Parts: sequence; C-alpha cells; structure tokens
Amino acid sequence: MRKGNLLLVIAAALLLAGPVFAELQNVEVGGSLFIRGNWIRNTFTTFGPNGQPSPAVRWPASSMRGRAVGPFGPNVISVFDWDDDGDDVAFVEQRTRLNVKADFTQNVGAFMEIDSYDIWGEDFRSQNYLTGADTRSRSVDDVEFFQAYVQADQMFGVPIRLRLGRQELSFGSQWLVGPRDFAFFKTGLSFDAIRATYTHDMFTVDVFASKLLDTLRSLGKGDIDFYGVYGSWTSIPDVTIDAYYFLLRDDTPRTEDTNGGPLLEYIEHLARLDEYDSTLLNTVGARFAAKKWGFDVDAEGAYQFGPADSAGKTFKAFRYGDDRANFNTFGLKLDAGYTIDINDKYKPHVFAGFRYYNGEDNRHVNLLDSMNPLRRPHSSLSFNRLFSNEINSGFMDLNNDLSNAWLLRGGIEGPIIGRLGGRAAVTYFQAVDPFFAPNVYKVFGAKIPSIFSWDTKPNDSDMGWETDLFFEYHYSQDLVFEAGWAHLFPGNGLRQGSYSRFMGMIFTGGTAKKDGDYIYLGSKLSF
Repeated sequence: MRKGNLLLVIAAALLLAGPVFAELQNVEVGGSLFIRGNWIRNTFTTFGPNGQPSPAVRWPASSMRGRAVGPFGPNVISVFDWDDDGDDVAFVEQRTRLNVKADFTQNVGAFMEIDSYDIWGEDFRSQNYLTGADTRSRSVDDVEFFQAYVQADQMFGVPIRLRLGRQELSFGSQWLVGPRDFAFFKTGLSFDAIRATYTHDMFTVDVFASKLLDTLRSLGKGDIDFYGVYGSWTSIPDVTIDAYYFLLRDDTPRTEDTNGGPLLEYIEHLARLDEYDSTLLNTVGARFAAKKWGFDVDAEGAYQFGPADSAGKTFKAFRYGDDRANFNTFGLKLDAGYTIDINDKYKPHVFAGFRYYNGEDNRHVNLLDSMNPLRRPHSSLSFNRLFSNEINSGFMDLNNDLSNAWLLRGGIEGPIIGRLGGRAAVTYFQAVDPFFAPNVYKVFGAKIPSIFSWDTKPNDSDMGWETDLFFEYHYSQDLVFEAGWAHLFPGNGLRQGSYSRFMGMIFTGGTAKKDGDYIYLGSKLSF
C-alpha cells in the first residue's frame, strides 16, 4: 500500500509538471480488475524439494556422446507427466490495473498505468490462525509501472506520432508481438521503448526500438535489445497487407567455465574455443487479412535467420556447445471463417485454423559421429514466437511458447442467447521433428534401452487432440463473467515426448497418457 501511494504521488507530480511544456486540457482515469480461478489436472509432474522437476527415469543423454538436451541439465527432463500420479495445479490469479491519461495542448499526451499481479493466498497481509501473529511475508515490488509514456502527435507538422517510455507493443494479429493479455498467468507484457508511427491515407509505418536488458556497460554492449519496422497497406477496403522486420539482439557475454586449469583455459581462450558471439534473431514476415461477403481470412508467414550462440551454448556434449548455431526456420499461420447472418442478433461464426512452427531435433547421431571425441553437438532450434499474444492450447502452450509442432483447428463461436456468447473448437496437434529415443530390447523379459548413442528410433509425432468450450456473459457494459473447459486426449507423441515447449527447448514426454482437463471461472471489470 505504501508503495502504491508513492507511485500515485509521483504520477500526480508528473502530471502537474505538464504545464511547463503545454497546457493541461483533459484527464481521464481508468482501470480494470481481473480475477480468475484455474484448475489443471493430469498435466504437470511433481516437483522435488529443490524446486526441480522429478519425472520418471529417462534415458540419460550424458552417457551418449553428442546427445545434448538443452538448458535443463544432462538428462532428458520433462515437467509433464500426463498421468494422475502427481499433484494437480489449482490457483486463483488477480490482476489489478489503474491508469491516468492526460491530454495537453500542442498535441501532447501522457499515459501512466500501474498494475499488480497476485495469486490468492500468496503475498498478502494475514495473520497466523494459531497464534494471531502477522507472520506473512510481504513483497516490496507488487505495484509497478506497467506503462508510463509521453506521446506527441503531428511531429514536425507531419502525421508522425512519437511515443517515448514504457508501453505495450502490438502489431497485426499479435501472432508474434502483443501485450500478452490472454489466457492464464495474465501478467501482461510491456516494453521500455521508443516508437514512431507515420500514418497516411493509404498506409501506416511503425518503427520502434526497445531495451529488454541493460547491463550498464558501454553503449549497447552486453545488452538485449528488440527493434522492428512494421508497415500496413490499408488503401483497399476490407483488406490489410502487412510486412515487417524484427531484430532481437542478445549481446550478453557467454563463456564456458571449463575448470580445466590455467594452462588449458589460456589455450582455449587463445583459440576462442570457450567464447560465443552475439545472438541476432532476424524475423522477416508478411500478413494478408480480408473480410468480404461474410468470409474472412488472415494469413501470415515469417522466416527467421541469424547467429544463435545464446542457444548454441546450451547444447553440450562434453566441454563445448555449438558456437555455429544459426536460426534457419519459419512459421505459418492461416485462419479462415464465415459468418452466418441469421438475423440482427444471431450471427454465428464458423472458423478453421492452421499453425506450423518449424523445428528440428539434432540430438541423434550416426556411428561415425559417436566415435569422434572432438565432435561438438549440433544445436536444435525451432521457430521462435518472440512475444506472441496467441495461445494454442491450455496444456502445451501455457506461455505462448509451443514450437516444433503444427496444429489444425475448427470450430464455431458467437452469441447464444441474450448476453451469453460462446465458442467451441477442436484442435489436433503433431510434432514436426520428434525426439530420437534409444532402441529398447527385451533381455530375459526386461526392457533394456540401448547404450549406444547411434542406436535410436524416432518417437511418435501424434501429440493428440484438444476440445475447448468457452462461455462469456456480459452482465453489464463494464462487467464480464467467463467460464471455460479444455479437455486433452493425449497421443503417443506426448507420452514418448518431443522438444516442443519453451520454443522447442524443453521436453514434453510423460509417464502415461491420461486425459487432461483445464477448467476456469473468472470475471473482468473495466472502467
């Protein structure tokens, strides 16, 4: 509460300082209160006392030369089980937002928004029911400035809008960049950025630069930055054509801690064996969207390229990772639908969708590779969805991070009765490049995995089906209630596993394939 009051005082002071540059004309106060309860079953594994996942025993990669598995250690680790042995996940989340918008003369404006995201039962003031003492820990960073920027329109007498400060970034259908205000763990996403928008009768162009991490070193050195150019052609009625380029630059230092002694480390340093260069994730894409005669279509494709040393370092056989790692992948999105015009109140929308997130899994090796003690493993890089605001599954896409997979969806949505609307959909998932697991042999009735890294076979690609039901009741213009149920029919590909989560960097395999459920109830008040 004290920090919240302090932030409000700072915001008020900044607003009062506005007349130094321009005259204050109008002030608007708004906000929202979002509360939702979530229950997920037969999905996550039980976590051990050290906070690490403790799944069933998997075939170790450390004993199989060149079979690197990524950033979670030398073993094939999954945080999923797809069975009913571990604990389910249930929690209530709440996000509170309060904003102030100020308009000044000379086309100057400011927007400030504070927010707090909390889980019920955690991080609040309470007392011990046995002793009556207030022993609950209190965090000191609950309330933050989610957005705080100054905006100037008509810069230099031309239709250019400049926005400077912390802000949401949202482009096109938000397939790759959006504010992450969908699904659970609804924490939101904002950027410390400079954004300029040029608006013409026929097109708009956005140029932005943002800072994701600053190490306070030389200009740009050791930092993570995100840049982009996004253009939209809007001169054709009911048609939008977009083209864009994004660059994510990661210059954080990465060297191997070899512990091989001073002489070996000096030799490694001279030969640059223990150093990795910057990561430059380039994304080039285009989008076409149109609505006509009740039909709608939204198609988008993107190609990614550039050095990926930050990921390459995580793929290790013995001492070194892949310092030649490169992004060379693509993603596709296609949505199509038709609105059935029954009457003014009932216009159901039938839709179908397809997603393809290209991926690779280079953890399998041949016999010659396995005999080479100096061989560095090849990294396995999938399509990076950047800061997507699109969730494809309540089970396999929790952080909008599903990759190395494709899916096909169909369904219907629209009003049901009165203020009640809904959506029903069915989705099929399949891995693009499944994990190559060791062959298993029966020895005296026991199943024994092969000890040879080259003796493998691919896992099943079938990840399963998911059905979704979603209902939304508009109690008033400001208050909306929601309820939903997603049911997962896992396929053999989920039980056996593939690297399809965390942009293809984490394993999805489990111990069984029990059906999963995700049920939620929530409300949102906006003002």
